Amino acid sequence: MTSTLENLANDARLRVAINTGNRALVQREGDDLSGISPALAQRLADEIGAQMVPVFYDGAGKVFDDADQDKWDVGFLAIDEKRAKKIAFTRPYIVIEATFAVRASSDLADVGELDRAGVSLLTSTGSAYDMHLTKSLQHAALERSGTPPESFAEFREGRCDAVAGVRASLEGFFGDDPDVRILSGVLTSVRQAMVLPGADNPLIGVLDDFIARAIADEFVAAHE
Repeated sequence: MTSTLENLANDARLRVAINTGNRALVQREGDDLSGISPALAQRLADEIGAQMVPVFYDGAGKVFDDADQDKWDVGFLAIDEKRAKKIAFTRPYIVIEATFAVRASSDLADVGELDRAGVSLLTSTGSAYDMHLTKSLQHAALERSGTPPESFAEFREGRCDAVAGVRASLEGFFGDDPDVRILSGVLTSVRQAMVLPGADNPLIGVLDDFIARAIADEFVAAHE
């Protein structure tokens, strides 16, 4: 089979995994989508003459879990070596920041201060920053919740000393909440890519070419 973008579609329908838990990439108001991920998805669908069919998820871990369940044709995830066991990545099209939110009354002021005994950190299961914390933490206690919104809500209700998240998602959830403070430092920089199911998917090369063009013609920059 010739490796062309058209081969990505399934009966002229392009099922796109959309993670609404990452507000740096996706903003959803009812049926209206904005942000770089849906913009790239629509451009891809238009190029191959397919209908873009969003498949919504509220966390990156759930997108990854469904990679071998024939639920989506293309998606957007952070590059991570553990995920590479069952999905294929393009080059990164954007790099976003993850950080922590703490309570306004907390004496924790810097990301580097959080990895110490007696500090409990909350994260979203399967997220890129969860994987980073799992590998890097030495002293703090790490607890997990299902999705970013769930972890943020549980933190607001009193669970743990800090909650990790993509900066834009933390800002979107907590807004001007006077009881929560978002740290200015960076926990980790997350390289976001388009992905295909299957570690050795033969179409990843043409999808990577698509991303290269979208970066070169400043489509990505225009939708950040």
